[in-house]
Amino acid sequence: MATDHFQFPEIKKAPSRFRNALGKYRITITSACTNCGLCVELCPYGAYRAGSKRPRPSDEHLCLGPSCSKNDFYCVDRCPEKAIHIRPNPSFEVLGDRRWPAELLAGTWHMAETGAIPHQGLNYKTGSSGGGFDKIRFILPGKNGNSSPGSDDNISTAIELNRSGDSRPTVTIPVPLYLGGMSFGSVSIVTMLSRVRAATALGTFCCTGEGGYPEELMDYDDHVITQVATGLFGVREETIKRVRIVEFKYAQGAKPGLGGHLLGDKVTPRVAQMREAVAGSALFSPFPFHSVYSVEDHKKHVDWVKEINKKALVSVKVSTPTDVDMVVVGSYYAGAHIVQLDGSYGGTGAAPDIAKKNIAMPIEYALPKVHRFLLAEGIRDKITIIASGGIRSAYDMAKIIAMGADGVCLGTADLVALECIRCHHCESGRGCARGIATTDEGLTGLMELEWGTQRIINMYSAWRTQLVNILRRLGMKSVTELVGRFDVLAHMDYIKQEEVEGELD
Repeated sequence: MATDHFQFPEIKKAPSRFRNALGKYRITITSACTNCGLCVELCPYGAYRAGSKRPRPSDEHLCLGPSCSKNDFYCVDRCPEKAIHIRPNPSFEVLGDRRWPAELLAGTWHMAETGAIPHQGLNYKTGSSGGGFDKIRFILPGKNGNSSPGSDDNISTAIELNRSGDSRPTVTIPVPLYLGGMSFGSVSIVTMLSRVRAATALGTFCCTGEGGYPEELMDYDDHVITQVATGLFGVREETIKRVRIVEFKYAQGAKPGLGGHLLGDKVTPRVAQMREAVAGSALFSPFPFHSVYSVEDHKKHVDWVKEINKKALVSVKVSTPTDVDMVVVGSYYAGAHIVQLDGSYGGTGAAPDIAKKNIAMPIEYALPKVHRFLLAEGIRDKITIIASGGIRSAYDMAKIIAMGADGVCLGTADLVALECIRCHHCESGRGCARGIATTDEGLTGLMELEWGTQRIINMYSAWRTQLVNILRRLGMKSVTELVGRFDVLAHMDYIKQEEVEGELD
């Protein structure tokens, strides 16, 4: 896949599919309004629409709120009848959680709608978890500093997925990301197709998860990663032969040691047919492959896939135990091209909190350990390390690359782009009121495929713009220069602003 002249997809506006998009502020126009239309003319963001009796606040989520008071076009001050009032939206205040607070959700929705960085002053870079990526900042030269290597067009965000030097194809993706496994059954077929189509447009890949290979995906074979997980649900030699990457999933960071869960009310007749199971019965994949108890057993798995598909790359997805560095080295010597380290922050809505919060090692601890160990072994440049588990923004992506990853694998961010509100009912068949993580046909119809595809394209286009800006400010010409650059990161608990040469961002 050539990337020198890769044409990134066009950004097209994809507004909220709901009548009133959730925004930080509520706009009220009182009966004193004379319908002069000045507010419609003034607002450069299109928060108002003309009406027969008075203007209508049509897109409140685009409003800057009180911070707009410094502008000449501030509608509250300019309204001749003082009929406009802007107040905090109480629905917004209770939205989200500590990892995905309301502003981060709204900022992601804005990027998915417009393909641009939010103008509303939202915090689209970090959450409010009090740890992890939220405590880490970039040390960037001042904006007036001479750090730019030239035009943004000269900055590469491409990465190689096969660095082993074997006879397998060289696979290059123009963005340092691909989309992680979300199986048919855990999410709707529309969600699944939206992700695969967006990955195709972006020149990267999307994983099927462990729920089989729906026939609707077959038009996108060259951009699909098929997953072989411990339950072997839907695994077929004919689908392994179709793809360019095959992924073995040994463990998931959100629930290591527990295997996969798909509760009975999500196992519809079609899901059951795909997985060769019984409709309505809960499905649990075991934690280990019962055929793999050593590196030698693992190599047999890898050799099996390489024999079935002579052109495929092999990826291995593992969680982050304390000896994760040895796991990665073992995977390399077993013949894997890609190792995906899945940290504890991400994962499925069906994973128990006790697992997500207490078992796996956080990815920001595991990844530097692996990166340094591979350097010491002299094989860091022969294997591609992909990180996943709680990456929510372009800044998270850039931070994890600076900690030693070559690229990232994403999942939850895609669902947020499709207007997920983090209600934490993913495990229920009808629990997702927005029709994203559901198998219910009525709810699935709430989302259109073209809309879903464009939203994901827009969001990752905005992410790439931010990544290029970070690289430019660091004086780098390629994302590969950022790998393992711990010196450009600062942890807020251990450094003072006045001790930093440059800006913290």
